[in-house]
Amino acid sequence: MTATLLPQSETTTTEATSTPSLWRTGVQAGVLAAVATTGIAVVAGAAGVSFEVEGEAIPMAGYAQMTLIGAVLGIVLAKALHRWARHPQQTFVRTCAGLTALSIVPDLTVGFDTASAATLALAHVVAASIIVPRLADRLSD
Repeated sequence: MTATLLPQSETTTTEATSTPSLWRTGVQAGVLAAVATTGIAVVAGAAGVSFEVEGEAIPMAGYAQMTLIGAVLGIVLAKALHRWARHPQQTFVRTCAGLTALSIVPDLTVGFDTASAATLALAHVVAASIIVPRLADRLSD
């Protein structure tokens, strides 16, 4: 009877990470931001802000919908920069700051009154201040 010794193969196991994915983090932040922006619109509407342009008012559901779309775009941008940018966190924050500033331009130029434009601009900044830091925390430079 002969015994054959075979080299043992090493098995590596990857430890499950406890940090949420970009998608989970972004969706959670997006939902929180959607609630916040809708709340801003509700409070402003109760105070008499109209959000009307040419007789058409923005529907209340539109605030949440557009905020969630912004969150999804932020997630996609974060994933792309995580993969291709040399400094993903820094690039993400700077890009989002510029995009947030650009998102306010239509509020100022479409024909909203001053109160409506200011409230919409505030909603954009609040949404970005909720979503961007949470996604940026998931990126590393």
